[in-house]
Amino acid sequence: MKAVRIDQYGGLDELKIKDIPRPVPQKGELLVKVKAAGINPGEVFIREGKLAEKYPWTLPMGQGSDFAGVIEEVGSDVTAYTFGSEVIGFSDNRASHAEYVLADLDHIVPKPANVSWEQGGGLFVAGTTAYAAVRAVALKPGDTVVVSAAAGGVGSLVVQLARDAGATVIGLAGESNQQWLSDHGVVPVIYGDGQADRIRNAANGKIDAFIDNFGNGYVDLAIALGVPKNRINTIIDYAAVAKYGVKAEGSAKAANIKVLAELANLIDQGKLEFSIAKTYSLMQVRDAYMELDKRHTRGKIVLIP
Repeated sequence: MKAVRIDQYGGLDELKIKDIPRPVPQKGELLVKVKAAGINPGEVFIREGKLAEKYPWTLPMGQGSDFAGVIEEVGSDVTAYTFGSEVIGFSDNRASHAEYVLADLDHIVPKPANVSWEQGGGLFVAGTTAYAAVRAVALKPGDTVVVSAAAGGVGSLVVQLARDAGATVIGLAGESNQQWLSDHGVVPVIYGDGQADRIRNAANGKIDAFIDNFGNGYVDLAIALGVPKNRINTIIDYAAVAKYGVKAEGSAKAANIKVLAELANLIDQGKLEFSIAKTYSLMQVRDAYMELDKRHTRGKIVLIP
C-alpha cells in the first residue's frame, strides 16, 4: 500500500510516498481503508523535529492521526464491527496518511450518515482540541470570550462551541472571514494593528476569557486586555505558557471516542458546522502542507488517498 513516510527530520522534502506492506490487524485491532485523513499543524512540528525530545519517535516513521474509512479486516476478537462498516477515528501510531490504517477498537466510532468522509477524516484533532480549549476557560452564560484565528480549522469549531456554552464570542479573523463569523453569531473583529482597541469596543469593556489558536503574541494581548491567567488558553504558544502560567489544553485533554462521537453527532444533526477548506490527493501531500503553512484557510485541509 502507499503511505506517507519520513526518513529524517526536516522540511517538506522529507514527505515521501512509499510502498509499504499492508498491516494485518491483531486482537483488538481493525484495518481501515482510508477515505479521508486530516492534516494538522502539529504534524509540521513533529516532522521538523521540534517535538523530538517530548515525543521521541523512531525514524523512519509515518504521519497522520485523523481518518475516516471503511473496515477492510478485523482482528480475531472484534465483533462490534464487520467488513464494510463505515467509521471515523484516530491513530496513535502516526499512520493515517496512507491507503490503509490499523486502528484500535477503542479509537473508532461509527460514521453518522450526514457526516461526509472529508468531515469525518478531519474531525478528531481539530474537534477534540476545540472541545478541550472551550472547557479550559470554563465558559458560562453571560461571559465574553475572545478567540484568535476564529475561522480556522480549530477556531471555527471553538467559536461555535463557545456560543453553545452561552458566551458572547468575539472572533479575530481577516476581512474575508468577517461575514462567516457574523453569520454564526460571532462578533467579528479584524486582526492586526489596533486590534486591542477594536476588541475593547466590541466587548464594551468586559472580557472574561481568551482562547488563542494562533500564537505570535495573542497571549500577551490577552494579558494586556486584563483577562485572568486561569481563563486564557493557548493551543500553540508554549513559551507564553511558561512565561505567564496560562493554560495549554488541547486535543490530549479530550482525546477519546466519547468526545469524537459527541462532535460527530452534532455535525450529523446540523448543530455544528465543520468546513472543509481544501482536499488533496495523497500524492499531493507536500502541496497540502504548503497550503496549511499559509495559515489563512477557513476550515480543515484533508488528504484523499
